[in-house]
Amino acid sequence: MTNSPHSAHELPGVVVDVDDAFIDREVARFEAKPVLLTALALFSLEMALAGSYGFHRDELYFLDCARHLQWSYVDQPLVTPLLVRLSLSLFGVSLYAIRFWSALAVAATVVVGALLAREFGGARRAQIFSAVAVASMPVLLASGHTMGTTPIDILAWSALVLVVAKIGRTGNTRLWTVAGVITGLGVANKQSIGFLALAIAVGALISGGSKLVLNRWFLVGALVVALFASPDLWWQAAHGWPTIAMTRRLNQENGGLANSGNWVIGQLLMTSLAVLWVWIRGLKFLWRSSRSLWRSLVWAYAILFVFFAVTTGAKIYYLAGAYVYLVAAASVVLEQRWGSSNRRWRRLYGWTALTTVVVLPLVVPVLPAADIGWTYKINQNLAEEVGWPEMVHTVKVVWFSLTPRERSRAVIFTADYGEAGALNELGRRAGLPTAFSGQNSEWFWGPGPRAASTVVAVAPGPFDVTHYESYLRQFFRSVRVVATLTNHARLHNQEWHGHVYLCTGLKKSWFRTWPELRHYD
Repeated sequence: MTNSPHSAHELPGVVVDVDDAFIDREVARFEAKPVLLTALALFSLEMALAGSYGFHRDELYFLDCARHLQWSYVDQPLVTPLLVRLSLSLFGVSLYAIRFWSALAVAATVVVGALLAREFGGARRAQIFSAVAVASMPVLLASGHTMGTTPIDILAWSALVLVVAKIGRTGNTRLWTVAGVITGLGVANKQSIGFLALAIAVGALISGGSKLVLNRWFLVGALVVALFASPDLWWQAAHGWPTIAMTRRLNQENGGLANSGNWVIGQLLMTSLAVLWVWIRGLKFLWRSSRSLWRSLVWAYAILFVFFAVTTGAKIYYLAGAYVYLVAAASVVLEQRWGSSNRRWRRLYGWTALTTVVVLPLVVPVLPAADIGWTYKINQNLAEEVGWPEMVHTVKVVWFSLTPRERSRAVIFTADYGEAGALNELGRRAGLPTAFSGQNSEWFWGPGPRAASTVVAVAPGPFDVTHYESYLRQFFRSVRVVATLTNHARLHNQEWHGHVYLCTGLKKSWFRTWPELRHYD
């Protein structure tokens, strides 16, 4: 038997497995002060860096979605655009306002990580280390910097597992209603949490926990999830299920065996490198537990690891939420084995701090924009926050070079939603008209002036798009490059050396051309 600092004192004369000795007792006191300070530190860091560069292309798209508030969208349900709409209504177009939500979500995830450690049987040291280890996760640091579905998704995954862990410990199946609300809110933000819920249910059945999931309260929870998901399903059905079409496209681009190697390596980068060996112990801890719902979390991880590897391998962050509960479980193991060995804890904290500092330039904007070109192949997100004002200015120059008569029958069309969002959100004060795009939900908000005869088209550079001029020539008799996109930092991101095209001589009307310009990706 491995000795626990608590077992000998609390269960004298009883020889039991170390895990059971530690987890069968009542949960420890929540270490609110150090945990909340850790969460506050992460929130403060994210907000301090929020205005360093500029909007990410996805954030510009979410701003456009927020102005076209509806029950769902091609690429996400309602929650994220709804939060952005709230920020937009209160503060206008503001980086700090929309990134408040992502910073808040990752800070809340730190608290949930500590609560998970507590639920798994962790006392003070386990809870504090779990909070620190979660806060240092590169994927959490990165997602907290940019407003999107991911930070809320990771929080929802973690919160759902917290309730599942509590059901596993107490046997209180009434808590499935709470799990249903969490999953429902999560599904209203991003559908992936539905896969987690399903995988946990399957894992519970495999692990012998059928009584915990085959009951009326689980059914009530499932009905709650269905209620939250119904607006998305209604919108999808009314619009021809575009999310399914987009998902198939994404699977073609990111899934398959060709991307499985990237997926496996990517999972090793979800946590700080100093914590890599730690979360692996968390898998063992949960697997050896006598509680079927806790073992189901290992099955869920394994099922989703394979599922996402095959379907979305290049999107390595899809399983990020699982590492919060694995880190929390591993923290309990360390507390059991190390006890109050300050030397070991100091060493682990030191290595965690060092590896976190090393990775910071890759995930948050701590360097000048001109100095992050070397990070682009590892993480494109930071560089995609640079250059939008310059792009808007370039398009403005082209637009106002047209005569008033030409502008009255002209439309701005972009290859992707980021460019449309930038022109609509940043170009509004510059006097530019609404821009339209054929990508994802943007297509539904077009085509703009139906009788347009001149199109100012904007497309990214060769990193992202090639032969775009040839593509435009399918629809126009005359296509010529009138400007080239650059940025002040000379970052070779997606927009670098993209072009603005002046297109005339439509082969058929703009209104009839519009359906052919739609693309989901």
